[in-house]
Amino acid sequence: MSERTDANAYALDPGQAAPAGRSGSARAVGGDDVVVPFPRHRTEAGRTGRAPAGGRQRSVREPGRDFSRAGRTMAGLREERDAERAKIIEGKPERQHKLGKLTARERLDLLLDEDSFTEVELYRRHQLSGPKLGDNRPYTDGVVAGSGTIDGRRVFVYSQDFTLFGGSLGQAHAAKIHKVMDLALATGSPLIGLNDSGGARIQEGVEALHGYGGIFRRHAAASGVIPQISVILGPCAGGAAYSPALADFTFMVRDTARMYLTGPDVVEVVSGERVSHDELGGADVHGELSGSAAVVCDDEQSCLADVRYLVSMLPRNNLEPAPRTVGSGAGSEVRPRLAEIVPVEPNQPYDIRKVIAEVVDDEDFFEIHELWARNVVCAFGRVDGEVVGVVGNQPMVLAGVLDREASQKAARFVRFCDAFNIPLLTLVDVPGFLPGTEQEHNGVIRHGAKLLYAYCEATVPRIQVVLRKAYGGAYIVMDSRSIGCDLSLAWPTNEIAVLGAEGAVNVLFRKELAAEEDPEPLRQELIGAYTEEFLDPAYAAERGLVDDVIDPVDTRAAIARGLAMLRDKRTERPRRKHGNVPL
Repeated sequence: MSERTDANAYALDPGQAAPAGRSGSARAVGGDDVVVPFPRHRTEAGRTGRAPAGGRQRSVREPGRDFSRAGRTMAGLREERDAERAKIIEGKPERQHKLGKLTARERLDLLLDEDSFTEVELYRRHQLSGPKLGDNRPYTDGVVAGSGTIDGRRVFVYSQDFTLFGGSLGQAHAAKIHKVMDLALATGSPLIGLNDSGGARIQEGVEALHGYGGIFRRHAAASGVIPQISVILGPCAGGAAYSPALADFTFMVRDTARMYLTGPDVVEVVSGERVSHDELGGADVHGELSGSAAVVCDDEQSCLADVRYLVSMLPRNNLEPAPRTVGSGAGSEVRPRLAEIVPVEPNQPYDIRKVIAEVVDDEDFFEIHELWARNVVCAFGRVDGEVVGVVGNQPMVLAGVLDREASQKAARFVRFCDAFNIPLLTLVDVPGFLPGTEQEHNGVIRHGAKLLYAYCEATVPRIQVVLRKAYGGAYIVMDSRSIGCDLSLAWPTNEIAVLGAEGAVNVLFRKELAAEEDPEPLRQELIGAYTEEFLDPAYAAERGLVDDVIDPVDTRAAIARGLAMLRDKRTERPRRKHGNVPL
């Protein structure tokens, strides 16, 4: 079977037969033959089930099955049942392995705790007819669905099976996904979707599209109530791509995962552009360029291990706290390396991830969108056992400026943390927003407003640490006191101002400098005076905009004490249907 990934297409093995003894054409009860229409067609509610005009009927009896109960024993029935279940569960692993992929059930074995999976609707199969369907009605209908545990905590999951109908989504397939989504929401448990599908099942037409619509509606209803994780392990084409887009986090595997609305063939017909599957919608494309993939992994094993790790950091739902670990006495810890990582000179780069590692427990954190918008870092970590969401400017990339991509990335992360009651820690070293016509014409104002809105709306405990530069509107946007930060701390290297000293002098004293034959001595004198008066570390603290100027080595301890102080924070918001996010 060739792997098809065009939008709304699927790969169906013409040789795929129904399980032995299950033709799907008719059922016999009590050993009597049952007369059904021929050719077979829909017999759902609302359909007459009569054969078309001029059609004929035939007597059909499923071969190899004796439905008479005479002389049968419970032991025999149990043996038949066990054999049939074993055949369904065994599937066709060799076909998937040839594509370099694991089977749907092998993936569940890696994702979930051992022997914790409870499957639902194992025997579900489609009830329709159509081209290439005929009597091909395999059990599970191409998706394994149910519930299990990760580190003992309940999750609901579905895993699409590419070996059956190319994992394409039809009515029965969609109904199983709807069921686990409904159960996840009803029980307040995370939802994980393992995607490996060519898209909608063409033969089922609008019913397949209706199934997708039901999935999307449930994603929206569950948003902000339970964590939703989508894992792309094969093709995810056409309308199917909107399910990962609506999830909170999307994982993709290099070489095998691909996601797009229209496939390479359609692109070539419409635009004349020839592009490969990976170039159009591979993992690296969505990890680095589009930002649609939050995490990109090299193989399925490491991908599913990362999913398990992320789940261990998240609450089960919006009414429960994130899982805590035993505290380590961080409130009194000193981290000497913090005084060495950040250079005093404001234009010298460093890696903000080294600061994060010193602040969190065991130097362990999980970064989201590591490859996209790298001038800002978003990560989950723990401080004294408590999960926090960390947002930090990255001076190693574009000097840590905010631009439209960084604003989108941080805004979505902040909103997720707020929805699930995860405290926010913001590490600030930002020279401003990236200037230029490209940024302005592509809506940097609108995208920057997303981050501003996200912070303004957040009601979780919020701690800001100004490490070095904090200039202009970017300082305000990075969770300043003026937009609701609960605790603002600053290092002695902090420079909070409208502009850096040099930029401010060039604007304020433009005429004076232009009048000088050699303006440089005057420029340096004015820069020194501006720095001393307006960029003094205590300037913002004297005006109540910073709570304390701390020793860098005490940063972890100060954050831990701040989180303990804010743990019982409660905020009442005005009643409204919802705000209007500047999308």
